[in-house]
Amino acid sequence: MKKVFSCILVFFTAIVLVAQSGAPGRLLAGAAEAVINPPDGSFLAGYDQNRRSTGVHDDLFVKAVVVANRLNALALVTIDCIGLPYPVVQQIRDAVELRLSPDVFNADQIIVSSTHTHSGPDVIGIWGMDMAHTGTDSAYNRFLVKTAADVIEKAWKQRHPVVVKYAETIFGKGWVENISDSTEIDRTATILQFATPGGKNIATLTNFACHPTFLGRENTLVSADFPSGFYKQMKKSTGGVNLYLQGAIGGWVQPEKVARTFEDAEKKGAMLAGAVTTALQQAKKLEGTDISFASRRFEMPVDNKTFLQLAGAGVIKRDMGEGTPTEIVWFNIGNATFATHPGETSPLYGLATKRMMLREGPKCVLGLGQDELGYIIKPGFFEPGTTLYATPYLTSMSPGREAGAVMMQMLKELAEQDRK
Repeated sequence: MKKVFSCILVFFTAIVLVAQSGAPGRLLAGAAEAVINPPDGSFLAGYDQNRRSTGVHDDLFVKAVVVANRLNALALVTIDCIGLPYPVVQQIRDAVELRLSPDVFNADQIIVSSTHTHSGPDVIGIWGMDMAHTGTDSAYNRFLVKTAADVIEKAWKQRHPVVVKYAETIFGKGWVENISDSTEIDRTATILQFATPGGKNIATLTNFACHPTFLGRENTLVSADFPSGFYKQMKKSTGGVNLYLQGAIGGWVQPEKVARTFEDAEKKGAMLAGAVTTALQQAKKLEGTDISFASRRFEMPVDNKTFLQLAGAGVIKRDMGEGTPTEIVWFNIGNATFATHPGETSPLYGLATKRMMLREGPKCVLGLGQDELGYIIKPGFFEPGTTLYATPYLTSMSPGREAGAVMMQMLKELAEQDRK
């Protein structure tokens, strides 16, 4: 009896010591998704004003994965839209906080990125009837916020112990190009998969940079563009919830030398899924189970007078000034490192951000993360006499010359904090 009692005492002492050590424990993950198609007649974003939807070709989604350990948790969300403004991200956080109390889940640790499809609803405002009328639908935005909160809550409640593995592959040669500066592009697809100990896929994250613009301005059907083909093939190949996380696509990282058809969009998306599933066959196990999250809320300099005027007139549905509130996030899951960019950023900035990530593991840059402030492009686009392609358009849709430097300074501070 004394021997049994002694063993029990040692067992419980070990539990206490683990708790006192602040050990994170094993990782858990849950995932969920929901359809977010807008009603027919909605203004579509990304090309011209007064382009209204006439139906749905393929579904748009909001997808979420919640990752947790004993000490911390976060939610990573991706939405098939042109780019969700920071105030709407805050509304999603507020909605989740009403469902999950802060002592259960910290809603500030929700990260939202957008795929940037040009065949989804106008959630910014500038693609309405004309430049004097907003294209956003307040009822649709409320539906989007509620649905995103539903999906995050569902993912939270479905947490299971997971094994995490990661892989990388190079993809898109021959059809994904930076047409503004062909020497500057990141073709890396970075993949993380969260699966049950038995191998069932719960969620797979794929971070890759390419504008979803197979479908041109003549299209009026709602579509996720090439991510649709990716979703469908990944569902067949792996099951689970599969998130497409957009990368640094500013300066025009586009599909080139392709057919501008639904069929080719779906084909290229399925090809990406095939490359992902092949890469996962050689995947490595994620190291560590710690979760860290850091953010900087700051004012982005905006000297684009058109942006300021449209916001002042209520066409762009947010308060904008010479300093516009936004946010940068830097987070880690084990030895995987993630950082957000609040718009469409030059690949130069994406590559520089990855160089700041010193952990020996997967590195992901989430373009259109937490915000869509337009093109955050390198200073060369603003130089007099520049020959960089599409400069007049890109600068007209940019917050301004200083945006990139300010963003990178915020990221530098967060990277230095991560090293401590």
